[in-house]
Amino acid sequence: MTREEHLKFCKICKHREMNSSLGLVCNLTGARADFEGECANFEKDPAARPVIVDDTEALPPEVIKRRLDKDMVEKLRMEQNLPRAIIAGLAAALISAGLWAVITIATDYMIGYMAVAVGAFVGFAIRFAGKGIDRIFGIWGAALSLFGVLLGYFFTIVGIFANYAEMDFFETLINFNFDLLSSVMEEILGPIDFLFFGIAIYEGYKFSFKPITEKDLVELEKSANK
Repeated sequence: MTREEHLKFCKICKHREMNSSLGLVCNLTGARADFEGECANFEKDPAARPVIVDDTEALPPEVIKRRLDKDMVEKLRMEQNLPRAIIAGLAAALISAGLWAVITIATDYMIGYMAVAVGAFVGFAIRFAGKGIDRIFGIWGAALSLFGVLLGYFFTIVGIFANYAEMDFFETLINFNFDLLSSVMEEILGPIDFLFFGIAIYEGYKFSFKPITEKDLVELEKSANK
């Protein structure tokens, strides 16, 4: 029997239980259904309601790989493109760092929480370009988010110096004394900034994967059983 045929029974059985890694399982065995014809433990739940399959929350890649068979996982991997993802993530890091500097120069104020936007932008760029389900996409997302945040802080410092000296940004960048960078960073960075660093890295990792929801997974499982 296919997974879909099993679910016709499981969805209305009083022993059903939702497992975040396996989907709908039997609470007697803790496993997905594997019976043929009829289930010896089946007991219809008179209060059963249709199971609502989530179509909004993306599942972690490790859950997706556990739920799908090897052939379907390999099919998804064939759609991946790591080089394109890295290029897109690097571009997103550079653009977001530049925008951070522009906002700083315009407002004459350092906005630390812009780091969060950098992480999200990098992650979504990698997701869109890479369509990845392997952990390496998340690692690159986290690394490029950190790079974008550090670059954003650097550009921001250059922007503040440019405003203070009434100089052009690029002129200040070219003449910047990098020997002063570490001491300036120590001066301006506080605990809240490191919190933003952490959030940006987390977002860069989380958002870098191809979004596959529970509903998508059910459809993939169906197609694999055809």
